[in-house]
Amino acid sequence: MAPERAASRGSALGLLVRTESRPGVLHQLTGVIAHLGGDITWVVILGGGERVNSVFFEIRGLPTLAPLIEELRALPAVIDVTEEQTHRRVFGKRVIIMGGGAQVGQVAVGAVAEADRHNLRGERISVDTIPLVGESALAEAVLSASRLPRARVLVLAGALMGGEIEAAVRKVRERGLVVITLNMAGSVPGAADLVVTDPIQAGVMAVMAIAETARFDVSKLRKRIY
Repeated sequence: MAPERAASRGSALGLLVRTESRPGVLHQLTGVIAHLGGDITWVVILGGGERVNSVFFEIRGLPTLAPLIEELRALPAVIDVTEEQTHRRVFGKRVIIMGGGAQVGQVAVGAVAEADRHNLRGERISVDTIPLVGESALAEAVLSASRLPRARVLVLAGALMGGEIEAAVRKVRERGLVVITLNMAGSVPGAADLVVTDPIQAGVMAVMAIAETARFDVSKLRKRIY
């Protein structure tokens, strides 16, 4: 097991539980966590075999996981329990880039270079990309981006986007996701928080928008198109 870490009531702790695959196991696990006063902020069932599941929790509200680990290990279905680093601590906030392959690649160049600069100063910012074509496919991906854990900013890179994609952009912005687009044809630029002509600069500005080590606030910009 990883060395035990103490945390404030507001800090999340990571917990990986390997269990037998059977109905009701997740209910048993969450029941123990709730009984001890833990607040589950994120949970995911990881790939396992047909007979074994791995469930990863991020939990707030507990100063230490030691009592929780002891109680979970007492459950008949539990095989093993280990304390792990949270995904926020390891991978941090996420920049999501989607659209045409060539444009996505150029945005990623700027985002990765800028993220590296901030991560060297203690930040944790990761960059995810997916080249996609087609209005429906992109609209579905945009809507899904707001459900991704730790996703803070979405960059749409392409030459023409509108219709269903525009509607999806407006919805995810209402959910708190910052949306940056390249200066392209179609109605999507009119729905975004920020429009940037140069793809490399778009990637740089996306990282700056969520970096705590940068003094850059999209909502305070006097211009919306660059």
